[in-house]
Amino acid sequence: MTEKERMLAGLLYKANDLELEADAYRCRLFNEKYNNTSIKDIDKRSKILGDWLGEVGEDVVLVPPVYFDYGSNTTIGNHFFSNTDLIILDVAKVQIGTGVMFGPRVSLYTAGHPIDALVRAEQLEFGLPIVIEDDVWLGGNVVVNPGVTIGARSVIASGSIVTKDIPADVVAGGNPCKIIREITSVDKDYWNKEREKYLKLE
Repeated sequence: MTEKERMLAGLLYKANDLELEADAYRCRLFNEKYNNTSIKDIDKRSKILGDWLGEVGEDVVLVPPVYFDYGSNTTIGNHFFSNTDLIILDVAKVQIGTGVMFGPRVSLYTAGHPIDALVRAEQLEFGLPIVIEDDVWLGGNVVVNPGVTIGARSVIASGSIVTKDIPADVVAGGNPCKIIREITSVDKDYWNKEREKYLKLE
């Protein structure tokens, strides 16, 4: 197996491989190109993302600056918004669903390193995939660690470190991130009433 094949399979691999170094270099050029676009360059930003990411849906907004390790290992669904300073270390697959929102300085880390110092010193590392399901909201400064899935419609509080899977339809937060409560019909009723007040003021 090549080092890239090992990386994408979640096995130990070495990043100082010619193929991976070339891929990472190309991604840094994409990072630089995207981050240097003007706020007026909406179409240009969309084209860069389409050329760069593994898959990108419609109505996708990433406020610069952003940083990806590879880009090609990340897929993003429709109607996605990320505030500034998004970091995605996508040595493994990152799958972001439809209707997802990220606050500023959200970080998705698929990359991991061996606990044993001698093995780590051999420059061996690994990656585990991250899945963000539909309609999730991650608050500012949330960090998602390797191998985590966050279930649909869940909300992760600002500053949380997500080390384990979070189910659908919950509010979670903390370090490590834990379920605070379920999202219920009470929430739905409250926010629909607030929406009705908003519409009356139009």
